[in-house]
Amino acid sequence: MANTKSAKKAARQAVRRTEVNKARISRARSATRRVEEAIAAGNKTAAAEALKSATPILARTAQKGVMHKKTASRKVSRLSARVKAMAN
Repeated sequence: MANTKSAKKAARQAVRRTEVNKARISRARSATRRVEEAIAAGNKTAAAEALKSATPILARTAQKGVMHKKTASRKVSRLSARVKAMAN
């Protein structure tokens, strides 16, 4: 357990940041899942719209340091390739 005043504060901040980061990860996963569900359903317009809304969420997640920027970029790239490959 933390003993010094600064260590106690750091522990409190870590708990708070963990909660925020969990929410950000959850939001990114949900956005990704919505794109994948639209792809699985075969609806190209819905998949494109879902991708359009998921891209900034993934970018923001990376910008905040929750996810590595190249991980977010790779996810967006792979999702967009799958949407692009869909039949009209």
